[in-house]
Amino acid sequence: MADEEARRGRRPSQASEGSTSADAPRVHYEKSWLSRKCSSHIMRDRQAQKSGQLFSGLLAMNVVFLGTALISSNIFNKQAITSWDVKIFLSILMVLSICWTLYYQLVTSRKPHAVLYKDSHAGAFWLRGSLILFGACSILLAVFKIGYEATSLDSLHPVEILFPVLEILFISSQTSLLWFFCKDCTQVQHTITRYGLTLTLATDLLLWVLVVSNDSVQREMESTSHPSENLTLSDTNSSGCGSSDLAICHSFRKGYVTLYPFYLEYCLICCSMLYIMWKNVGRRISHHGTHATPKFKLHGVIFGPMLGSCTLLIGISIFSMYQIQATTSVLTKQSFILYYSYCVTLLPVMALCSVSGTIIHSLEERELDTRKNPTRSLDVVLLLGASLGPFAISYYSIVASVATDPTGLLSSLNLSYSVIIIVEHIVQNIFVIEGLRRTPPAQCGRMAPSRPHKMNSLPTQNEEGAMAPIGQNHTESDGHKVIEAEGKTCEEKVGPYPRRASLLNSRRESLQHFRRASHVYLQNYSQLNWKRRALKEIAIFLILCNIILWIMPAFGAQPQFENGLEKAFYGRSTWFTILNFGLPLGVFYRMHSVGGLLEIYLTA
Repeated sequence: MADEEARRGRRPSQASEGSTSADAPRVHYEKSWLSRKCSSHIMRDRQAQKSGQLFSGLLAMNVVFLGTALISSNIFNKQAITSWDVKIFLSILMVLSICWTLYYQLVTSRKPHAVLYKDSHAGAFWLRGSLILFGACSILLAVFKIGYEATSLDSLHPVEILFPVLEILFISSQTSLLWFFCKDCTQVQHTITRYGLTLTLATDLLLWVLVVSNDSVQREMESTSHPSENLTLSDTNSSGCGSSDLAICHSFRKGYVTLYPFYLEYCLICCSMLYIMWKNVGRRISHHGTHATPKFKLHGVIFGPMLGSCTLLIGISIFSMYQIQATTSVLTKQSFILYYSYCVTLLPVMALCSVSGTIIHSLEERELDTRKNPTRSLDVVLLLGASLGPFAISYYSIVASVATDPTGLLSSLNLSYSVIIIVEHIVQNIFVIEGLRRTPPAQCGRMAPSRPHKMNSLPTQNEEGAMAPIGQNHTESDGHKVIEAEGKTCEEKVGPYPRRASLLNSRRESLQHFRRASHVYLQNYSQLNWKRRALKEIAIFLILCNIILWIMPAFGAQPQFENGLEKAFYGRSTWFTILNFGLPLGVFYRMHSVGGLLEIYLTA
């Protein structure tokens, strides 16, 4: 009875106190009080964290809604809401964000016990590499924009120059923040950190909306749809360029219009990384059972890179031909047939690879990673959310193709392309999501410990054809070279042509290094089982395919604009609105899929 009451945390009755120790109930009572105290403290921390996330999220939501209303009002009523009003609002947001990013890097991160935990899943190497690449292109875009505004025909307004300058400062400060501190789980100044992160995230999202709906991009797309309406020397008013600096002005304008896809990707990448930092504020991570993602090495793949490279080269050739004809003359029917034929051939192969990878995932005996991981959850949400853009375009195209003339060659290719796009997105999403949920093997990307292979223990072939291990003392038969242990000292007795002898020796050493590297690579490839080899091959092939499918629409190959089928069915303004929503999401989907496939390759 006393033991049961003690286990329940209650003091025993007076009748049982004489037969048991008086200290035991007190110890159990104190433990129960301490556990209740700790649990109440943890509950208060969680409640404060939830409240901070709620109010900071509400701030970001209201800022985004206000900015979107201003941008859309500028599109519908340019007289009431001018572009200067929009840029002044965004400039204020950028100034506040710059101040907070500098404050976090110089003050918050240097406080004692500011960062006790780091999220190993956040800030993958491919994400930070893309951040640097797209950030540099975005800064170059702002420089082109300054040059265009300085050489334009209209009188300069201070906001037109101030806005791109602030963009350069904003991109620079934000890139440094995300490069060095994206893994932080901040434990101090929770409130100001959360509000600063959400304000910066809202600024990036509004800049993305501004770029998508920018009037200059719309004019560029319309001129691509009607090549006969391209700008000429007499059409200076539509471009805003003066006649004296027409060539320079058009060069600047063409430069920043070309770099818009990089700016779009940069804003969305920053939004995703800032969201992960916001989720990690105040988070305490248990390092028990965590695993670090291995570094990228081209290991265990042969056919995937070969087939993917061929697909990439063919796609670049078709894209170049398409763009040359689009910019020099009216697009012919053969150009559309060539483009659609390439995509209709490639997309089913990608779908089959994704289905094969999903089947291999089901055959693997690996557990699902059920631990809390904001990065993985965000990857899944972004993957599914970005798919909505291609889905919307494809379904509208299907309706237009079936309703007009589904028996025509171009219409049937367009219909097939739209259907295959939907199927390919669905099966690739399943493959990537299943791969992200799997726990990596115990020795992912490592050589088996039972069969170690060291570089200095591989056999090499000497001049007589005999095999001798590297690193041991040996002397060549002709006495021209004496190599001592471990290759630390080397004495050469060369003939009358020392330069020729040294050149032959360097070539021989290069050939030996190549043989060693090839031997080690093939041994590593043979050590993987067929499931891991197949997953790596599929992942690399799909990575290269998604890259070419990102390049084509991002840099102007958009047959949905030029073929005229959907535009004639829905009307120019309606179809432009649909594409203006769907195409940026489709471009982001391809880039985000590359990141997910890289994770699958590394953990396969």
